[in-house]
Amino acid sequence: MSDTVRKVDYYYVVVPDRPGECAKVLSALAAEGINLLAFSGFPSARKGQLDLVPGDSAAFKIAAKKLKLKLSPRKSAFLAQGDDRVGAMNETMDKLAGAKINITAIDAISSGGGRYGAIFWVKPEAVSRAAKLLGAS
Repeated sequence: MSDTVRKVDYYYVVVPDRPGECAKVLSALAAEGINLLAFSGFPSARKGQLDLVPGDSAAFKIAAKKLKLKLSPRKSAFLAQGDDRVGAMNETMDKLAGAKINITAIDAISSGGGRYGAIFWVKPEAVSRAAKLLGAS
């Protein structure tokens, strides 16, 4: 299977920086049947920020409203997936670097079974150019 890069919607929520807050959000979303393609959490201004990448943005927004989650406006990121190998992300990173598109942040992991996945962000003004360059749908 070849590598794929696709543009995805993401939203963030800010939660108290306490044990169990991420688990609460993830459990509530799962109970609503929401599938997340990816999520990332990190400290932000003495709180926690969860970046959530739903498989279905419309259903996600309905569930978030029901759960009274205060979502950010829709934002864009990129989800890369493919066969795990040495330098799996090099071609994607080289294309962006060659076009002078800076990566704001990236999280990547080998998911076992010979596959990898990565989520990365570029500045909002570079999203369209990056999507076109990478053939991201």
